[in-house]
Amino acid sequence: MTAPAASTTSPGFDSARVRADFPILGEIIHGKRLAYLDNAATTQKPEAVLRALDDYYRHRNANVHRAVHELAARATAAYEAARDRIAAWMNADREEIVFTRGTTDAINLVARSYLAPRLKAADEVLLTTMEHHSNIVPWQLAGAKTVAAPVRDDGSLDLDAWRAMLGPRTRLVAVVHVSNSLGTVNPVAEMIEAAHARGIPVLVDGAQALAHVPLDMRALGADFYTASAHKFYGPTGFGFLYARRELLEGMAPRDGGGDMIETVAFDGSTWNEVPYKFEAGTPDIAGAIGAAAALDYLAGVGLEAVAAHEHALLEYATARMPTVPGLRLIGTAPDKGGILSFVMAQAHAHDIGSILDQAGVAIRTGHHCTMPLMRRFDVPATARASIAMYNDREDIDQLVDALKTVARLFD
Repeated sequence: MTAPAASTTSPGFDSARVRADFPILGEIIHGKRLAYLDNAATTQKPEAVLRALDDYYRHRNANVHRAVHELAARATAAYEAARDRIAAWMNADREEIVFTRGTTDAINLVARSYLAPRLKAADEVLLTTMEHHSNIVPWQLAGAKTVAAPVRDDGSLDLDAWRAMLGPRTRLVAVVHVSNSLGTVNPVAEMIEAAHARGIPVLVDGAQALAHVPLDMRALGADFYTASAHKFYGPTGFGFLYARRELLEGMAPRDGGGDMIETVAFDGSTWNEVPYKFEAGTPDIAGAIGAAAALDYLAGVGLEAVAAHEHALLEYATARMPTVPGLRLIGTAPDKGGILSFVMAQAHAHDIGSILDQAGVAIRTGHHCTMPLMRRFDVPATARASIAMYNDREDIDQLVDALKTVARLFD
C-alpha cells in the first residue's frame, strides 16, 4: 500500500485507512465495534500479509534448499528473499540473521550456544527488573546467576545503579529495548557502549521495539538482537536473531538435524555455514515470507509516520485515562512507547478485562510475564492497553468509557 495522506491524530496519517487494511478489525464483538488494544501480546495482520501467506501455499508450497524442481525454487527464492528483507531492515548482513521461532527461541539459542560454554562458577547475567520471563529464565537454565538493576517509581531504569552492577563476574548484559509491561524505552545505545567498554557483550530483547522505532545494528552496536514477527504485523511462530557474524562463527549449533550440516557420518559430523548451522529441520517458510510482507507493509505506511501517530495517541490516552475514578497508571517514564498499564482501586485486573470485553475492548490482564516487576510495584497484576498503528482516538474513547462503567459497577 502507499503511505496514507489524510490525518486523524497526527499529520500525514490516516488511521481509518490503515485500519481498513486489517480485516479482523471489522469484527463485531458482543454487538460492539472492536477496539483492539492488546497489541503488545500480538498484532493483527494486514491484508498484504494474509495474501502473501495464501500465495505461498497456493503457488510455492515446497521445501527449501532440498530440490531442483520449480516449486522448490520458488519457495527457496521467497524464503531467502525474506532473510534479505530482514537484514536490510536491521542494516545487517544476511549471514547475521538466524531464523527462529521468535524472541523466546532466539534468547534460548544465545543462552545455550553462546553463554553456557563460556560460563564459570558465580558468573552473572546483568538484567533489569522490567525484563520479560523470556529474558530471565533461559540464562538461569544455562547456569548463570541472574541479577537485575532496579527500576524507579516512574518505571524508568536506574541507570547509575545499572552501571554500578557491571562487574568482573558479568558475562553478558541482557536488556529489553521497550518494556512490554511499562512501555519504558531503555537507553540501549548508552548501555551497549558502557558494557562494551568493559568487554561485556549485550543482547537486546527487541520484541516490542521493531514495529515502533527505527533499528540500525551497525549504529547501535548490539551483539545480539531478537524480534518476533507477530509483534510487527507478521505471523505467529516466526522470529529472528541478529548476531554479529564473528560471534555466530564461534558458537556451536544448539539443534541437530537436516540442513544444519555440511557432512554426516557415524563417527562425526560437520556443520553448515552461518546462519544455516542454527536452522535445523524444515523451517517456517510461510512465516518468513509473511514476516517480509509485514515489513514491506510497515515500510509502505512509513515508520516515522507510525511512530508520530502512536506517540500522539499515547499522549491522548495518557490525558484521558486519569479521568476514570480510582485508576492509577503503572509506568510513566519520560521516554515511553504506546503501552498503558494500570490498576483500579475498585476492581481486580481480570474483572476489568472481562467487563471491557463485553464493551468490545480487547486488553491484556495479568502479570504479563514480568512477575519480578509486579512485585516491584506491589501489585498482583495490571490491566494493559497497548497501541498499534491501526488504533485511533475512537479506540481510546471506547476504552475510557468502558473503564468508567467498571468504576460505576464497583463503586
